[in-house]
Amino acid sequence: MVYVLNKDGQPLMPTNRHGKVRHLLQDGKAKIINRCPFTIQLLYSSTNYTQPIILGVDAGSKHIGLSATTESKELYASDAELRNDIVNLLSTRRQNRRGRRNRKTRYRKPRFLNRVSSKKQGWLAPSIRQKIDTHLTVIDKIYKILPITKLVIETASFDIQKIKNPDIKGFEYQQGEQLDFWNFRSYVLFRDGYTCQCCKGKSKDKILNVHHIESRKTGGNAPNNLITLCKTCHTGYHKGTVSLPKSIHRGMSFRNETFMGIMRWQLYNELKNKYPDVHNTYGYITKNTRIENHLPKTHYVDARCISGNPTAKPLGYVFYQKKVRCHNRQIHKNTILKGGYRKRNQAEYIVKGFRLFDKVLYQGQECFIFGRRSSGSFDIRLLDGTKVSAGISYKKLKLLEKRKSYLIERRLA
Repeated sequence: MVYVLNKDGQPLMPTNRHGKVRHLLQDGKAKIINRCPFTIQLLYSSTNYTQPIILGVDAGSKHIGLSATTESKELYASDAELRNDIVNLLSTRRQNRRGRRNRKTRYRKPRFLNRVSSKKQGWLAPSIRQKIDTHLTVIDKIYKILPITKLVIETASFDIQKIKNPDIKGFEYQQGEQLDFWNFRSYVLFRDGYTCQCCKGKSKDKILNVHHIESRKTGGNAPNNLITLCKTCHTGYHKGTVSLPKSIHRGMSFRNETFMGIMRWQLYNELKNKYPDVHNTYGYITKNTRIENHLPKTHYVDARCISGNPTAKPLGYVFYQKKVRCHNRQIHKNTILKGGYRKRNQAEYIVKGFRLFDKVLYQGQECFIFGRRSSGSFDIRLLDGTKVSAGISYKKLKLLEKRKSYLIERRLA
């Protein structure tokens, strides 16, 4: 499928007439705009006839399914992978800044009135804002290559209390597990009976601590990630002399469900303000449509069902996209080397003419640069992380595309 723009840059209907496209390029009547998905722009005046195209969007916290269809066939299918490292990066930044403040400005008074959330109305956490922006960007890219007439989006809603307790009903929704407790610490101590869950009180240590089963950086302060330990067991665990029982493990995590609950209406409202014809649908409708038509469960197939044309002829391949970070502003690594030296966290910007995440050709296969060394040796992989070569010379690589914040490759469906 070749996507076509008119002389003014407005999208036209795509074409499968590859021979016609080849002649237009050879005769100088068209030029290449994008390599993947392959898009050309006509250099002469043409008719602007288009057909109704519906774009289905399966919104998610980890993946976005996209499918643009007419009544008879699918014109575009994509699976976009979102970034899920924002929370860890922000936690690392907070850790580094706190350590630097303790070293440099030890006696500075704490500041509590400089929070962004108190300054801006409608502020969203960066981890959520980034997911919404990614949805808007990948949708906007499709509007630039196809004349979309209608957009249908599925924004899932999750009842977290129902997931925890399937029998919950009525006023019980107002009586959460931490009802009448001052904070999560007091609740965890009460839940565990004010008893160390490691030694069961055998240490005779009366001082109790609340321990994170997973680190606060990854697991947060959810009660199912906290457990009561006496000071003796808590200190011994962090020194490596005490091990916790195998029965102690972190409970269910509802991070992705919480993300969707926060972002679903914000995303829908921003789409309505940006595009003319936007509609909302729900997951049970999509599931019923998929089962009735005996279709497999994938993100882009769900998006085809959302578009309202589940029986449209599939495209046969899918564009897999992945959002990667644009900058790395952490100067030094957290691990300090012997002698008190801090190793730099930033590599060279350009090595032998190549950058991180450039698309290159190696032995007839399109790959991406995931690591580089100053010697000119590169770690090249496919977009899903499959290693092609852990160290290959730059002399054996051919540059196809400069890096972008959204990496994309074509895969068979």
